[in-house]
Amino acid sequence: MKIKPLGDRVLVKMVEGETKTAGGLYIPQTAQEKTQEGTVLAVGDDEAINVKVKDHVLYDKYAGSTIKVDGEDQLILKIGDILAIIA
Repeated sequence: MKIKPLGDRVLVKMVEGETKTAGGLYIPQTAQEKTQEGTVLAVGDDEAINVKVKDHVLYDKYAGSTIKVDGEDQLILKIGDILAIIA
């Protein structure tokens, strides 16, 4: 399935959270923190969008709408919810 965000929205693939602590203990999925990093997969057609496909970004913790595309969790964000591009 191909998703094309509209307007000032961006489709982001979320980076998986840590499954192990520094001490080597495994963290159950229910106790893992929601990730705040991801990779841009597609961008809308608004001129104000200043990220590109394949950019690694940092976004607000509770931003966007989670969707499942081909079995993977992805996130549709407004451009204002993106805080930074990680270099």
